[in-house]
Amino acid sequence: MKQTRDSIADIWGERTPYIGDWPVRVDERIVEEPDHWVQSACLLCSNGCGIDIGVKDGRIVGVRGRAVDAVNHGRLGPKGLHGWVANNSEDRLTHPLIRRNGQLERASWDEAMDLIVRRTKEIRDKYTSGAIGFYTTGQLFLEEYYTLGVLGKAGLGTPHMDGNTRLCTATSAAALQMSFGTDGQPGSYTDLDTTEAILHVGHNIASQQTVLWMRILDRRGGPNPPKLIVIDPRETATAKEADVHLALKVGTNIPVLNGLLNLMIEAGHINKEYIEAHTVGFEKLKETVSKWTPERVEQVSGVPADKLRAAAEILGTTNTLVSTALQGVYQSMQATAAACQVNNIHLIRGLIGRPGCGIYQMNGQPTAQNTRECGADGALPAFRNWDNPEHVAELARLWNVDVNIIPHWAPPTHAMQIWRYAEQGSIKMLWISATNPAVSMPDLPRIRRILEKDDLFVIVQDAFSTETTKFADVVLPAAIWGEKTGCYTNVDRTVHISHKAIDPPGEARSDLDIFLDYARRMDFRDKDGAPLIKWSNPEETFEAWKECTRARPCDYTGLSYAKLTGGSGIQWPCNEQYPNGKPHLYEDGVFNTSADYCEIYGHDLVTGAATPPQEYHANDPKGKAFLRSADYQPPHEQPDQEYPLWLTTGRVVYHFHTRTKTGRSKELNQAEPDAFVQISQEDATKHGIKEGDLIVVESRRGRVVVPARVGDIEPGLVFIPFHYGYWDESGRSRAANELTITEWDPVSKQPHFKYAAVRIRKTASALFEKMMEGASEDVVDTVKEILNLQEV
Repeated sequence: MKQTRDSIADIWGERTPYIGDWPVRVDERIVEEPDHWVQSACLLCSNGCGIDIGVKDGRIVGVRGRAVDAVNHGRLGPKGLHGWVANNSEDRLTHPLIRRNGQLERASWDEAMDLIVRRTKEIRDKYTSGAIGFYTTGQLFLEEYYTLGVLGKAGLGTPHMDGNTRLCTATSAAALQMSFGTDGQPGSYTDLDTTEAILHVGHNIASQQTVLWMRILDRRGGPNPPKLIVIDPRETATAKEADVHLALKVGTNIPVLNGLLNLMIEAGHINKEYIEAHTVGFEKLKETVSKWTPERVEQVSGVPADKLRAAAEILGTTNTLVSTALQGVYQSMQATAAACQVNNIHLIRGLIGRPGCGIYQMNGQPTAQNTRECGADGALPAFRNWDNPEHVAELARLWNVDVNIIPHWAPPTHAMQIWRYAEQGSIKMLWISATNPAVSMPDLPRIRRILEKDDLFVIVQDAFSTETTKFADVVLPAAIWGEKTGCYTNVDRTVHISHKAIDPPGEARSDLDIFLDYARRMDFRDKDGAPLIKWSNPEETFEAWKECTRARPCDYTGLSYAKLTGGSGIQWPCNEQYPNGKPHLYEDGVFNTSADYCEIYGHDLVTGAATPPQEYHANDPKGKAFLRSADYQPPHEQPDQEYPLWLTTGRVVYHFHTRTKTGRSKELNQAEPDAFVQISQEDATKHGIKEGDLIVVESRRGRVVVPARVGDIEPGLVFIPFHYGYWDESGRSRAANELTITEWDPVSKQPHFKYAAVRIRKTASALFEKMMEGASEDVVDTVKEILNLQEV
C-alpha cells in the first residue's frame, strides 16, 4: 500500500494494526516523477527511518519510505516527508566567507583554509592545543565524526571536543554507562512488537519519534494491546493515549520513579534470583526508595497516590516491558540519577536482554549515537575508557602515534565547560560544525557575548546562514544529507547507509572533505612520518572505523558498504559471531562492567565525583549491572514571589532543532510558524489571557514576546518550544533560551532546559515592548499612562 497522505493534518496516518507482521505501507511525497531513487535514511529525528530519495535532473524531487527497512517498514513522519526541500533552498551557503573589516565577505577555499590553518598554528604555538576547541553536532555521518575525532585527539591533542549532543543525549550515554558499563541501548525496536507494557518518561514520543509512535498505535489497535504509562507534566498527545498518566511537577522525576520502585519492591514484584546473580546495589536502592511512600510522592510531585499505585501495578506484573526516556529526564534536575532509575525498573524485574524487553535511553538527534561512538564528543572512540591506560594504548597503536598526545590526563571537556573556557579566554579558537548555539544553548545573552569576543577565533561550518554564522570569522559552506555518502546509527543500534543523490550547490563541500583538507594542510603525521589520516573517501573511512571497533561493544567489523546497500539497516554488534547483527544485548545477564572492559569507572549521582580506578578495580563487579540509587534534590531555581511560574522548554512535531531545514519547508513552517507560550486555562484566567494574546515571558536572564496557547498543561507551568530564533523573524525576541539557566547535571553535564522561574504578563503590543527596552521603570509607566495601555 502506498500512502500519499497529508502528513501535516494526519501526522500518524491510518492504522494498520499489527498482527504478527507489519503490513506493507510506503509513505511517499513527490513533486515530480523521479528519474531514479537513491537509498538513504531520514535525518530529522533519532528514529532512523529507511528512506529513498527521488532524483530528477540532478535535483531532489521527493522521498518515499523503504518498505524493506526493519526500523520503519516504509512509514515516514511529517518532517521526513517534507524536510528534504531544504536541499533545494535558494539561500544555501555556496562559497566560503571571511570576516574582513567587520564584514563577512566572499573568499576562496584556499583563502579560508589557509587562514584557519595559520590561526591554528599561531594559537597552538603560543598557547598549546589546549586553546583550541571543537563544538559539533548530532547530524553528521560516522565517517565525519571519526575523522574529526582522530585529527583532534591524535593530530592536535586537544581535550576540548564536544557536540550539541551534550544538550540532548549526554544523559542517555551516562545512564547506560552507569548501569551497564558502556554506552549502547540494550534492546531493539522489535520489542514493541510483543511487549505487554510501555513506559514513557519525559518523552513525548507522539511528537518526537512519530514513526515509532505509529508502531505503538498499531500495537494498541491490534490484539493484545500493551498497557501505556506516561510520565509528563503536560497533557501531550502521548499522555492522552495513556492508560495511566502521571502529571508530575517539573523537577520531581526522582520522587516519582523512587516511589514506583518502592511500591514494586514492597509488593514483592521483583526477580530476586536475577538481582542476586546479575546486579549489585540492591540493598542501598531498597533503603533509598523506601522513604518514598505514595503519599509523600503526591505531596512533593503532585502525582495522586492512586495513580502511582496503578502505574506500579502494571510495571510490577507485566511479563515484558519497553521503557523510553528523553528530554523530560535528560534536561531536568538529577538527570542521570533519574535515567538510572528507569534502568533499575527493568533490572529488579529481570526485564532485559530478551524479546519484548527494551530500554530506549532515547537520543534527540539522528546521529547522536555516532557522535558518542566515534569520539567527537570528547570520549575515546568505540566506548574505550579514557581512565584505562590499556585502552589509550590501543588507540595509540591503532593510529601509530605517541600515547601521550591522546588527551587522557583528565576527563574530556564537556560543552558547557568549553564555552566557559572561551568566556574566560583560555580557548582562543572554536570550530562549530552543523549546529546553531546562538539559538540552542542556554542563557543566550551570555552565548552572544562569548561569540562576540575579540580574542575568540570562530569558525562555523554550515549549509545556511544562521544566528551563529553572523558571529563567525570564517564560514565554510557544507554539503548536507543527500549530497554526500556516509553511515549513521540510530537509537536501537541500527546502522544505515545514505548514498549521495545529488551534488551540493556551488562550492559547498562535505564535512568529511573539509576535515580531510584541514588535516592535510596541517600536515598531521604518525610516528613513522606517514600521514596521520590514511583515508581519503567515505568508504575508506568506514573501513578504518571498523578496525577501531574490533572486539569493542559497538563492533562494526561484519558490516560493509556493500552489505548495507539494498536492504534494511543492520544492528551492531555485527561481526563473525553475529553476521546479521544482534537485536538484544546482555541476553546472558553479563554486562560490560568488568574493570578492564568498561567505558567509565562511575560517578556519584549527586555530586558527580568520579570513582577512582583503584577503587573500581578493588570492587570489580565482573559483569554485574549497577543498581544506582539517589534521593531527591529540588531544582536550584524555584518559582518565588517575583517569578511565580515554572518554565519548561521542548519541541513541536513539525520542526527540528533551530529550524535550519524544517523552517524552509512551506508546509512545515505554515503548520507551526511561530513560537508560543502554552499556559493552563487556570493561569490564563488568572492573568486575563486569551488564546493568541501576545505575552511577555521574563526570567532573571531575559525575556521573550510570544502568543499564548491555552490548555493541556498543569497550572503553574508554562511551555515554550526552543526551535525559534531570528533568521526568519527579527522583529521581536522569541528564542526560548533567552530565558533558560546555565546549570547542568553533575554526571552527564547536560544542561537543564526543563525548569526556570518566570513571570508572564499580557502586552498590548510587541512593538511597545521593543520600544521600551532599556527604558527606566518610571519612563515605561509614564508612556503606559499616556497610551492608556492596560497590562495584567
